[in-house]
Amino acid sequence: MRHLAILSLVLVTGCTQVSGVVDTVRGGLGGLGMSTTRQAEEAPPLPPAADSVPDEPPVAVVPQAADGGLGRTVVGLGDPGKTGLWLETPLVTAGGRGRVVWPTTGRWVAVALIPADGAVTAGSRLSLEAFRILGAPLTDLIEVEVYAEG
Repeated sequence: MRHLAILSLVLVTGCTQVSGVVDTVRGGLGGLGMSTTRQAEEAPPLPPAADSVPDEPPVAVVPQAADGGLGRTVVGLGDPGKTGLWLETPLVTAGGRGRVVWPTTGRWVAVALIPADGAVTAGSRLSLEAFRILGAPLTDLIEVEVYAEG
């Protein structure tokens, strides 16, 4: 009986600590440039400028929506050796800054948009770091919404 009481105390204490960690992680996601909900009134932070990514807005292949929307694309994991937050996509013809939203969870990440060869309907490649921020399984293909900034 004594062991049962101790085990119950350990389980309750462990659950309380796990709950605190989950609350801390949820509260700290904003500092990583991501959100658990999509907020139209709050613009995401832009990725740091890279030498290969101009500060001008990207040139869209398709007409850009008023909210900066370039469209949806299916993404897979890009070159894991290429660091940074980026999306190689045929939705743009010139590099720029943007964001990727995963509608399944509402999470988003600010990225450098890099043009890729292929039809607009062709898939895109997302950086390892961006995949991790979105919380997407690295081995899956996911559909995302792409937005231009600027």
